[in-house]
Amino acid sequence: MTKHSVKLTWAGEKAPLENLGDALGEILWPPAGAVSLSKDDATVEDGASAWRLDAYFEQMPDMDAVSAIAAAQGVGEAVIEELPDIDWVAHALEGLGVVRCGRFVLYGVHDADKLPDEDGDIPIRIDANMAFGTGHHPTTAGCLTLLDRFAGFAPKKALDLGCGSAVLAIAAAKIWKRQILATDIDEDSVAIAAENVEMNDAEDYVITLAADGFNHETIREAAPFDFVFANILAGPLAELAPGMAEHVAKNGRVMLAGLMTEQEEGVVSAYEAAGFRLINRLDQPTWPVLLFVKM
Repeated sequence: MTKHSVKLTWAGEKAPLENLGDALGEILWPPAGAVSLSKDDATVEDGASAWRLDAYFEQMPDMDAVSAIAAAQGVGEAVIEELPDIDWVAHALEGLGVVRCGRFVLYGVHDADKLPDEDGDIPIRIDANMAFGTGHHPTTAGCLTLLDRFAGFAPKKALDLGCGSAVLAIAAAKIWKRQILATDIDEDSVAIAAENVEMNDAEDYVITLAADGFNHETIREAAPFDFVFANILAGPLAELAPGMAEHVAKNGRVMLAGLMTEQEEGVVSAYEAAGFRLINRLDQPTWPVLLFVKM
């Protein structure tokens, strides 16, 4: 397990700190390994300056980029602290608890005894690690929520592009029982994804591999896909639009996330130009999830 050695801390109002935490995980590269938003003073109203954001990094991030991202959210400079060599990802995430997204119930090993027992629940275990996608971030939670709504659309072949922890591929495998490729450009994420697939008994359906976008023989041979998940960033999403059109079957669906609200128009335009039509949108104040169909 990778260890973290640097913690950045900000104090202030909840909303800008929440947006900053999202941005440190989605916009900054390399992203924060974990972020934790907590309230220092429970007696103060939520909107007041009583909140604390901690962001954990394996090594010192690009502080010019961090400062620019913080300034865009109206947040000042961070307090920097060097940390002892312990697993700060698990430390930061272990208190986040069980997450429900429609029928999907995501949990870590430390919360196994807290799972609800409701008919139709689909539990997915995702432990704290360096691969993006624990279900606590609104992009992952939004994709799972929208997936649950379209569970009746069972594709023949699906692709989780930029899979991170492979939580979307695992969820899709559990409801569809179909072949799913889960790919990521980061080999460490792919290794973690493979562990998660096995841990959730989805190895009969999910194949994990390292790939840069669509540039892999296995992806080309498996295409065209009837459903593609892409929970990455707005820039890569827009750049992938032509390739998406080449690898998605007619009437196939594409679910996009990782873009911010102010980036939505550009992403939608790129996919409309590539022959897709927006058919559904999960509204979230900062991180919408878009569903397209290939015309």
